[in-house]
Amino acid sequence: MGVSPLEALVLLAAGILGGVVGVVVSLASLVTYPTLLLAGLPPVAANVTSTVAQTFVGLGAALGARRELGGQRPLLLRLALLSALGGALGAALLLLLPGRSFELAAPILVAGASLAILAQPRLAHHRHFQPQGIRLWTGLAYVAVSVYIGYFGAGGGILALVILAAIIDRPLGHVNMAKSALAGLANGAASIGFIFFGPVRWAYVVPLAIGLFIGGFIGPWLVRRVPVRLLRGLIAVSGLGVALVLVWRAYAAG
Repeated sequence: MGVSPLEALVLLAAGILGGVVGVVVSLASLVTYPTLLLAGLPPVAANVTSTVAQTFVGLGAALGARRELGGQRPLLLRLALLSALGGALGAALLLLLPGRSFELAAPILVAGASLAILAQPRLAHHRHFQPQGIRLWTGLAYVAVSVYIGYFGAGGGILALVILAAIIDRPLGHVNMAKSALAGLANGAASIGFIFFGPVRWAYVVPLAIGLFIGGFIGPWLVRRVPVRLLRGLIAVSGLGVALVLVWRAYAAG
């Protein structure tokens, strides 16, 4: 099933907005998933189509954030392997398991991560919360978050940002750029399984992915101009809003 020129323009615009939102506040799916639902896709098809398209946010962000990512190559390569592993495992769980095992826990995880973003400057003074590279617990935690991104997705960027802040010894804006590039890898790994076994709607992927790439490329330019305290507050408030929506969907609507 194809899309009309008007639908393609709407998807392109939604992709650009989603890419910017994904880089700045880690919530690209907040734009892409509802847009695909409004376009008439069933929930599962919208989920996997959104995941495949969101791979291009990471590509755009990686190109637009070369300044922030510079000097991190050895660490980022190791994190890329963990991100791809987790994303592939998450996709396998989504394709093999009935229901959504993360649905009830998701609001708690996202709300906790949002509060942790606000508390991170104070926590950073404690030795247990200072950036320490890839250790056993940080590596396992990041794989778990990547599994979450590949399986459920909502708010996963905020969870990843919290874990990466305990790994990468850089300012929040730099960590945020690394998060966007690495999340693209998790989505890319998950997409491989979806391409072969999931109901991906390619006619919707193409304009959405182009927009997401553009938005991902623009996002780093905006992040450089947002004060760190404001960026932290935007991420936290957005995450708490998503947590409330997930609470309603998981508990009230269920």
